Amino acid sequence: MAQGGDQIETLGQEVRVTFKLDERRLRHRHAAETRFRFYGLLGIALAVLALGVLLVTIVAKGHTAFFQSRVVVDVFFDPALIDPEASGDPKILAKGNYGAIAKRSLSALFPEVSGRRDKRALTRLLSDGAARELRGMVITNPGLIGSSQTRSLLVSDDVDMLRKGHISRDIPETQRALSDKQLAWLDALAEEGRLKSSFALGFFTSGDSREPELAGIGSATMGSLWTILTCLLLSVPLGVMTAVYLEEFAARNRWTDLIEVNINNLAAVPSIVFGLLGLAVFLNVFGMPRSAPLVGGMVLALMTLPTVIIASRAALMSVPPSTRDAALSVGASPMQVVLHHVLPLAMPGIMTGTIIGMARALGETAPLLMIGMVAFIVDVPDGPLDPATALPVQIYIWADSPERGFVEKTSAAIMVLLAFLILMNTSAVLIRQRFEKRW
Repeated sequence: MAQGGDQIETLGQEVRVTFKLDERRLRHRHAAETRFRFYGLLGIALAVLALGVLLVTIVAKGHTAFFQSRVVVDVFFDPALIDPEASGDPKILAKGNYGAIAKRSLSALFPEVSGRRDKRALTRLLSDGAARELRGMVITNPGLIGSSQTRSLLVSDDVDMLRKGHISRDIPETQRALSDKQLAWLDALAEEGRLKSSFALGFFTSGDSREPELAGIGSATMGSLWTILTCLLLSVPLGVMTAVYLEEFAARNRWTDLIEVNINNLAAVPSIVFGLLGLAVFLNVFGMPRSAPLVGGMVLALMTLPTVIIASRAALMSVPPSTRDAALSVGASPMQVVLHHVLPLAMPGIMTGTIIGMARALGETAPLLMIGMVAFIVDVPDGPLDPATALPVQIYIWADSPERGFVEKTSAAIMVLLAFLILMNTSAVLIRQRFEKRW
């Protein structure tokens, strides 16, 4: 009995020791899970914080670019400077001396200013775009010739930066873009209510310019749209058809394995290599035009094609085999199985891969630099063969400019590019939801 009691007591001690060990391991496991969740939340918080700081910085620097400073003056459209012979010919009207008209209009507000140097300093408050604005008014409405009108004209970039708080009045005159006399003239204009700010529509409609106040993203935006459209029309059909063939019809052998390995390798190739390929083949061999969105779209199509193929194949593989078997059992051909059953079910994944590829293409710069889309383009392209640049390239050019005005232009262009990306991703989500609801 004593021996039996000792055995029971020993077993009880072993059970208690085992339970204590399991409880200790359980506490360690719970502590590890708690730490893991904490590290995960910390990582997410740091990522959100970094993204928030980035967005706040961009918005803080770029939101002022959507507004421009202007000066209200009384403009006399002198026929002697516009159309001395009163011919009414649009070609003659376009060659009028509108710069002199703009300078006269501003100088009339300060009759006390004399001397060539002071007059030159006064007229430098106006932008070179003021003459272009007057020319556009006259060409649109020739009846303005000989009349006096109150108009708001574009001021120079230095004046605009001063009004937006980017130029300090407290620094010495020798280190300031505007002299003390110019500041006094601006103060006088402000007291009379002749300085105002308006929405910078030209930022969205104009092309690039050497003058920050005249530069816009119109040319770059249209160039990006033509480029992405070309890329979409080339890469998506080819990518989806390639994925369908490899996944549904191609025989499993070493040749298809080699093709799959090469496709995966192409997805990891740096984008500048595709730019070099486009330069060597499309430009040097086929003689296609430089700086054309068509060439840029073809280069980006080569770059995004592996991504579209890989994503499409993954979407096709996610379709259960029972779907194919059920369709074949009722007499559907292999092509009917793919077109009517497999592709509709795989379409959400295909759309996701397509959007990922297009978003990457929209933000690429290096391939476009290699094919000449870094050129100085003023005119807005009317088609894929016209010279153009792209939004990422335009941002790169402005970021490298020394003028303070291009800093806000760069940030504003980044905001527009982010808006395009958000719009594309939103469209992709909506399209995906539609297909998911249907099937």
